[in-house]
Amino acid sequence: MNEKKLSPTGKPEWLKTSLPSGAVYFDIKKDLRARRLSTVCEEAKCPNIGECWATNTATFMLLGDTCTRGCRFCHIKTDAAPPHPDPDEPRNVAESCLTMKLKYVVMTMVNRDDLPDGGAAHIVRVVKKVHELNPGIIVELLMGDFGGSESALHQLFEVPMGVFAHNVETVERLSPRVRDARANYKQSLEVLRRAKQIAPYPVFTKSAIMLGLGESYDELVQTLHDLRANDVDIVTMGQYMRPTKKHLSVKEWVRPEVFAQLGQVARDLGFRAVASAPLVRSSYKANEVYKQLSTTKGV
Repeated sequence: MNEKKLSPTGKPEWLKTSLPSGAVYFDIKKDLRARRLSTVCEEAKCPNIGECWATNTATFMLLGDTCTRGCRFCHIKTDAAPPHPDPDEPRNVAESCLTMKLKYVVMTMVNRDDLPDGGAAHIVRVVKKVHELNPGIIVELLMGDFGGSESALHQLFEVPMGVFAHNVETVERLSPRVRDARANYKQSLEVLRRAKQIAPYPVFTKSAIMLGLGESYDELVQTLHDLRANDVDIVTMGQYMRPTKKHLSVKEWVRPEVFAQLGQVARDLGFRAVASAPLVRSSYKANEVYKQLSTTKGV
């Protein structure tokens, strides 16, 4: 779109981040390993890991570290038959939240198409234990599509959460190339729409879009329209970065001003909270994004 100032690594200067360091970072890493916990921060090679962990913020990844799907952008391990979920994971996650003194926690998951309920019952056990050991904590669940299963969604909403998130990831045209064949754009929109209908209490919904995969500006605007048409409250947009040479290549390094423009489009469409910048990820500064909800007009 415009001339790009590239760093020696081939990435634009605006995508440079510092290597993670500091006592808090290493303490969290040690605690997670001791409890056999996985984080999407590590598994997905998030560029913000040092910044987030330095403020005692981490996104726990439930149901293990191996996914049954093989999306072409994702660095998480894949296998058709991952190990059975760890029965100690609920307590380990809850105790880690307590150690980190979290008031807000994001929990995501690997897809578990090998399990009859997609892992919903296990996630419910985790959330119950987190609330038990951390009274008053706000939970954000970043979930898969559970194959479109409504019964799985009904199970999830047996426990309280502040935000239900599910990512469309990319524009409709590119979805078949970017995501696993078992995921699809319309199904993702339906999951987001049904979540609010099924929840027995008020809940905010959230989704994320990656930029730089070959989409057009107009397609991104259409995706924002589609999300709002399905009553999604929160949207995040960030730059796709190729984790390895086996994954999809970056088609464009999208400039920060384009993210700013799209962020304004989203706000004009009525999203209650928006995060749009090159380094933004689904759960980046999730607590701060959540706080936007209370200051948005009409909330």
